Amino acid sequence: MVDSRRMTSLPAADPEKLDRLIAEVTRSGGAEMANAQPFVMRLTDALGLPQPDFATEENARNDYAFERRVDFKHPDGSSTPGRIDCYRRGSSILEAKQSANRQSRKKSAEQLALLGEDAGQMKPGHARRGGRRWDEVMVEARRQAENYARSLPVSHGYPPFILVVDVGNVIEVFADFSGQGKNYAHFPDRRSYRITMDDLRDEAIQQRLAAIWLDPHSLDPAKKSAEVTRDIAERLARIAKRLEGKHDPKDVAEFLMRCLFTMFAEDVELIPKHAFETLLEELREKPRQFVPALEHLWTVMDSGGYEPRMMASLKRFNGSLFKSAKALPLDGDGITELFIAANRDWREVEPDIFGTLLERALNSRERSKLGAHYTPRAYVERLVVPTIIEPLRDDWDQVKAEVKDLHDQNKDAAAIAKVKAFHHTLCTTRVLDPACGTGNFLYVALELMKRLEGEVLEALDELGEDAPRFAMEGETVGPRQFYGPEINPRAVAIADLVLWIGFIKWQLKTNGLSAITEPVLHAYGTIRQQDAILAYDGTEIARDASGKPLTRWDGVTMKRHPVTGEEVPGGEAVVEVLTYINPKPAEWPEAEFVVGNPPFIGGKDLRAELGDGYAEAVWKARLGKITDQMHYSIFDRNQ
Repeated sequence: MVDSRRMTSLPAADPEKLDRLIAEVTRSGGAEMANAQPFVMRLTDALGLPQPDFATEENARNDYAFERRVDFKHPDGSSTPGRIDCYRRGSSILEAKQSANRQSRKKSAEQLALLGEDAGQMKPGHARRGGRRWDEVMVEARRQAENYARSLPVSHGYPPFILVVDVGNVIEVFADFSGQGKNYAHFPDRRSYRITMDDLRDEAIQQRLAAIWLDPHSLDPAKKSAEVTRDIAERLARIAKRLEGKHDPKDVAEFLMRCLFTMFAEDVELIPKHAFETLLEELREKPRQFVPALEHLWTVMDSGGYEPRMMASLKRFNGSLFKSAKALPLDGDGITELFIAANRDWREVEPDIFGTLLERALNSRERSKLGAHYTPRAYVERLVVPTIIEPLRDDWDQVKAEVKDLHDQNKDAAAIAKVKAFHHTLCTTRVLDPACGTGNFLYVALELMKRLEGEVLEALDELGEDAPRFAMEGETVGPRQFYGPEINPRAVAIADLVLWIGFIKWQLKTNGLSAITEPVLHAYGTIRQQDAILAYDGTEIARDASGKPLTRWDGVTMKRHPVTGEEVPGGEAVVEVLTYINPKPAEWPEAEFVVGNPPFIGGKDLRAELGDGYAEAVWKARLGKITDQMHYSIFDRNQ
């Protein structure tokens, strides 16, 4: 989707030029190199875009050119040259192929003589369109383009887009906005990444291609998602503030999470479109009916069935979210805030930052940080990709090589079995974040593993297997594989919700509503409240010789020093010192991969922030393997 604020700056296409291009290129059938460059020149001209420059002998200056040279580096220090069909720095790599409309027929010597001496040199294309070989050619072209991206000068960075063009047939679009070049994925999704020649008449497609050329990062969905997500979090913060002091913080958090998931559910049509929004609009004038109306709705969503206010039968959602249908009373202004939040497009919510912002919205101490920095997606990927995705991709590359050998030997049944075996491995691979917070790292790992699963399903499809049916009837990468102990009970609930919203968004984006089975949610219990470092049988309040409870700074509250003006621990904010009974190392769930960004407390601050009792319990549990000179972070569970 092109950012609407930028659309006016993009050029308008010339419909007549596009029509002529489509008519002529669809009939073409010559060699790849004969038609690729004219196609790009004619396409950019018709779209009002700048055309590639003349290439120069000084390769470093070829920022927008055909046949841009790159050097593939090899482990032994040698290199071999390659050439990009069309390169635009900071924008895209275009790799072109040309398939044939039909199987070429062998021409007799007499026919060739009639056609002229050049006829024997004409190539019908790499493969017949729509055939299995065509799929293989397009996949290989994508792989080649990704190799080109990795071979560009470091100063160029990775282009956000890869375009694989079957001249006269389709343009396949792949994107990676992280700047790492390791996760080029179907853009905007697997269902609409292919642009046919007829699609070029669509103004939205024209704008998309223009943005790829002129302003590629305007297409990054995370930018718009971040804006929508932040706005929603700010509104939820205002509602949370209204409820503070009147209700248990846990009840407030769970109530608001049920509200926001219901908003998400209506926008992705898991419940009737605009149904919750309409209900909230009516309740603004009838706030006394707010609690019974929502509690009835959520009771029906939990078990499934007919909801009279919506005049519709609802899916069975189940899971832990609707196990309690408790709603909290709001006045008309509070319901209006919910109504405005429901009006936002919840399909645009970005799960990987939503959890962080929601936690800040619900935490009175953190609420002022709603507009502050959060960990960018690219930073999270820098840990998740090398830790999880690269090892999985290495395994997948090995499987693909074996599958190709089997396919070449006409052993497709064995090849399909090999792909399905890898898919099973992928769907049973467990990921652990031992201090998961609101689930940011787990969600990114889930999404990247879903992308890899998409490639696996494509491979099945290319081998003749009904991949969509297989995906719906069999296993799939999902929330049950992602584990997160977390000490903050509110963050536990948020992390679980983040994983489910992310999973449902992906399923809908790739396979539509048919991919969502009942119950919609499951209570897997993989995200649970737990100290990641320490387990113990109980606690006791530490007392002095007179029996008076010992206290310490709460580790959070700060005050301004009257002389220096610096923030220092608040002396009046205290909590009781605890003694931990039978401390021992915490047990972590079994997992193939461990990733995360654990809390960091320097050794000198450990006692001050967590208390003498906790610090001593940790040292005792670890049997001297850590000292007060070490930092509080995540420790190997096998220590």
